[in-house]
Amino acid sequence: MKFLIVTGLSGAGKTSVLRHLEDLGFLCMDNLPPMLLEQAFLLCEKVEPDKPVALSVDTRSGALFDPQAVLKAISSGASGHDVSLLFLEADNEALIDRYKESRRDHPLAERSASLEDAIRRERELLQPLREQASFVLSTAGLKPKELFALVDDVVLSSESAQTMRVEIMSFGYKRGIPRESDLVFDVRFLPNPYYIREIRAYTGLEAPVRDYVLGKEETQAFLRHLYDLVDYLIPLYQREGKRRLMIAIGCTGGAHRSTAISEALGTHLRKSGQSVNVTHRDIAIEEASWPFRRTV
Repeated sequence: MKFLIVTGLSGAGKTSVLRHLEDLGFLCMDNLPPMLLEQAFLLCEKVEPDKPVALSVDTRSGALFDPQAVLKAISSGASGHDVSLLFLEADNEALIDRYKESRRDHPLAERSASLEDAIRRERELLQPLREQASFVLSTAGLKPKELFALVDDVVLSSESAQTMRVEIMSFGYKRGIPRESDLVFDVRFLPNPYYIREIRAYTGLEAPVRDYVLGKEETQAFLRHLYDLVDYLIPLYQREGKRRLMIAIGCTGGAHRSTAISEALGTHLRKSGQSVNVTHRDIAIEEASWPFRRTV
């Protein structure tokens, strides 16, 4: 049988993902205490042997939540079933905004000095599961349809267990390096469109900035080296059995240079047959902070 254990940070979208999986035909159970996972495997095998199952476990189960019990259940269940672990996360800013909107308490709020402290504690508690996850998805900045498309891609693809997926994320250094990064490239050495008045209100997804960044000789030289390095590394990661490679590309704010370079790298890898997803962590936040408006 096919079992998918869904876990991750509170507020990262586990409930929404579980509902989506239910719509796809999965038998779903939410907030299952980890100690009951092995019994759930056996029960589902008897009752619904031909139906995929999604089981959500997280810190809402309070004192009953034990990450090691989850790993033990995966290890024991994997011998007779196809068991995968999907881990959902988001950056602190996104999680805080979601809790403000929902006005709900964080599961670890009573033991924490603040919401930020609760999120930090939960990250530490869930780290063993994140390290062993089959799939890790960052949901910050994603609309529901975009998140569901990612879930479909990593969960439903018959090739997901055999091929490695490449995730490319642009980001701004002033908001920190993405925690999930495997490879990080700093492109702040490239000419910055922010200082060109006529185009600074555009992003790297749009022609004025994209053409400016990619048209520079130093950019083209850098891209040649970047393509060669990534093309060399990907087969080596695949040989070691890695299922997901996160490449983070950063500039100052995350809306101009890193965005254009991320899109260019994604296009290059797709041409070589790689499964690639490109996201831009900080582009919306950066645009919202700009004191100017587009004039051209």
